[in-house]
Amino acid sequence: MVGLVATDGCLISDGRHINFKSADEALVGTFLQCLGRSNRIKREKTKKGCAFYTQFSDVVLYRWLQSVGLTPRKSLTLGPLSAPSELLLPLARGLLDGDGSVSLFEYAGTGKAKGRRYRALRAQFNSASKPHIDWLRDEIRKTVGINGCVTYIPSKLGAGCWRLSYGNRESETLLAEMYRDRSAPCLLRKRDNWDRWLALSSGAAPRLEIESAR
Repeated sequence: MVGLVATDGCLISDGRHINFKSADEALVGTFLQCLGRSNRIKREKTKKGCAFYTQFSDVVLYRWLQSVGLTPRKSLTLGPLSAPSELLLPLARGLLDGDGSVSLFEYAGTGKAKGRRYRALRAQFNSASKPHIDWLRDEIRKTVGINGCVTYIPSKLGAGCWRLSYGNRESETLLAEMYRDRSAPCLLRKRDNWDRWLALSSGAAPRLEIESAR
């Protein structure tokens, strides 16, 4: 839940209201599921189509979220989040569901491999805050022993973002741990891409049909 609030949530500056908004209605539902709440999910028009959101008042939860490192207007100020090591992967799963992606794609070989095609799996996290991305990379390294790569992604629309990306083998290591508990709340379309990769790797699926889940 903390990972979801850190990406798509907002602590309203009144000190009590929490807002969660996403273009994906299922993600708002996942957020409410994590909290055991049944609040109404509302729809609003945006320049890109529509967005879904929920908002409620909970002073105790608001203050607890502040205690673990979340603040109002957090996009550029987000840093390390307080979480015990055993909860790092659920936290990372929320961050992945919010502002990350699980991508499957094919690419053409070059040089001696020209004419061949290869499948690729990428687990990626995005954030406007480099301190947050650096913290996440360090914590994942400590937890599952993978390194990843951090790059800056510029944007013509304004400030760019920082991306933490993992290649095939490291993505396999991370996603296997992240989705080990099949009953844990998650955005299913992203987990479905992991399942698709497993099917492709085992030969159970003959072709690549899914490119990405953002």
